[in-house]
Amino acid sequence: MRTLALAAAVAQAGIAVTGSVVRVTGSGLGCPTWPSCFPDSLTPDPRYDVALLHQWVEFGNRMLTGALTVVVAACLLAALGTRPRRRRLTLLTLSMPAGVVAQAVIGGITVLAGLAWWTVCVHFLVSMVLVWLAVLLVRATGELDGPAVSVLPAAGRRLLALSTVALGTLLVAGTLVTAAGPHAGDAKTPRLGLGVPEVAQLHGDLVVGYLGLLVGLGFLFDAVGAPAGLTRRYWVLIVAVLAQGTLGATQYVMGVPEVLVSLHVLGACLVTASAAAVWAASTARPPLASANTEGAPALAIMPANDAAPTNDTEPSSSSNKAPSTPAELSSS
Repeated sequence: MRTLALAAAVAQAGIAVTGSVVRVTGSGLGCPTWPSCFPDSLTPDPRYDVALLHQWVEFGNRMLTGALTVVVAACLLAALGTRPRRRRLTLLTLSMPAGVVAQAVIGGITVLAGLAWWTVCVHFLVSMVLVWLAVLLVRATGELDGPAVSVLPAAGRRLLALSTVALGTLLVAGTLVTAAGPHAGDAKTPRLGLGVPEVAQLHGDLVVGYLGLLVGLGFLFDAVGAPAGLTRRYWVLIVAVLAQGTLGATQYVMGVPEVLVSLHVLGACLVTASAAAVWAASTARPPLASANTEGAPALAIMPANDAAPTNDTEPSSSSNKAPSTPAELSSS
């Protein structure tokens, strides 16, 4: 199940990156109709006055949706076959095929709308939501449906939530830079009527603000003694954000070359996935046990790997009082 969930996360990010390849190669209308490539042809057709390269690039991206569908369907079947069935795992796997269907519809609207900038923005942002959910799915494969216990104090939870909102705002601003920029997916597509320097400056300011929130989050993790698993994921996120910011500045200075645009989309996927991993690790649920001695799957409540161990098996001579606050839970 975990392998399938990881494959779903990779595939969700991959389809976003290949979509950027369609855009930067000017192949967005290589197949000008939907769901078929042309009114009387499901596949690319040399009879039409559209470059074959553009036809196959766009059609190839559509075909990758089929591969993604197979992966997410396998995830759903695996979750439904889990015994005992876990509600949270099932809901997360259901979100994967639902997202693929939604993206197919949005993609069709994008084509039929002539690659209107706002449709492209929505198409990308939904991909980021699906990447986030796929990372939560990976986490859920090793957890039971027990209550989630935060490993952070209330202030930490609020700061983490604020950083997540900031990331969402940052991604939206990034789509506006793209909408105003030179890579529309087709030479005839109208662009967003805003100056690229202005929206790029807004995007850059939001990057700095987001990084500032992450720095504050790091100090808080250190102050409360956050679990090692959460801290590791935090540093992965920091590296991803710094690399993405450097790449964004480089592509702007170099005039937004096509290769760097697709790499920047990949970077957005990695930042989103890293942030989702931090979010998932900020709570602890009862973990899934390994198989029993007869080979049948067995479930047991054991200390979570990413959470600090409890003292339930070591009676204390001073007090038997259970930890009652998030800070005590993270340090107990």
